[in-house]
Amino acid sequence: MNLADLNKVAVAMTAPGKGILAADESTGTIKKRFDAIATENTEDNRRDYREMMFRTAEAMKNHISGVILYDETIWQKAKDGTPLVDIIKAAGSIPGIKVDEGVKPLPNCPGEVVTVGLDKLADRLTKYYDAGARFAKWRAVIDIGQGMPTFSCIHANAHALARYAALCQAANIVPIVEPEVLMDGAHDIDRCVDVTVRVLKETFQELYYNRVALEGIVLKPNMAISGKKCAKQASVEEVAEKTVKMLKECVPAAVPGIAFLSGGQSDEAATAHLDAMNRIGNLPWALTFSYGRALQAAPQKAWSGRSENVAAAQRAFMHRAKMNSLAALGQWKADMEKKAA
Repeated sequence: MNLADLNKVAVAMTAPGKGILAADESTGTIKKRFDAIATENTEDNRRDYREMMFRTAEAMKNHISGVILYDETIWQKAKDGTPLVDIIKAAGSIPGIKVDEGVKPLPNCPGEVVTVGLDKLADRLTKYYDAGARFAKWRAVIDIGQGMPTFSCIHANAHALARYAALCQAANIVPIVEPEVLMDGAHDIDRCVDVTVRVLKETFQELYYNRVALEGIVLKPNMAISGKKCAKQASVEEVAEKTVKMLKECVPAAVPGIAFLSGGQSDEAATAHLDAMNRIGNLPWALTFSYGRALQAAPQKAWSGRSENVAAAQRAFMHRAKMNSLAALGQWKADMEKKAA
């Protein structure tokens, strides 16, 4: 492990005004997205769609620090034969790779899951490094419900995240540590905070036990937010204040940066929340974005699988990247969305 190199990459991933494009949807997940735009889920269509984003030069150069890729994508070549990884690097972004293998039911914990994929991960990381990946991602999934999450679930997922992170650093790859508390339930924001604090504290305890250097990681947490089915939705200001307070309680200052997941929020809500947090200021770490749907929903709809729509889709991607870039600087305003409409 070369900690100086790891820290340099982690700092670059969360550089001021830049964030991470999560383009690591599995083949099954992207099928759902393509079904919504009446586009066939073929390897060529998946490549063409992602190539369209990676070739949006202004967005990639000015607003996107890194791209999380799926296993299929990291080996793919563009229509002209250029490896997609090289297109990303040429734009000044850092290629990354999703390395977890999804979730499995957690024994003796009905309704809860644990992320798998540690077996042979060390060998896979070596191949991904050779292919150009300089960071990786592993997502843990924690659900809130009746009697959930159990400590067994929190501990099992935190331990797996820490094992993964240690393996990444041994391979000179920066781990994105992603413990996601889902926003699908009817819980209020305070219940989200309570669960997320427990998850984050256990995660950092396990990172310590596994001797992971915090200077060489990026944290990808959920925001403190009301569940989708909660009758009372927290305001932008409350989300920002409670998220920052929660993170200050749990995340050591040694962590270079925090890149939030959007977690099913609308495009504009994810941007507004990030902006409000950065306006609070006096933060020990950089706060930015690592969005999938909140960056891609608009360009996907504009593209709809047609080559004649590429320019419109690239404009939509550029706009969302720019809005989130401004939010990462605390300089976004709602009327900027209206001007672009």
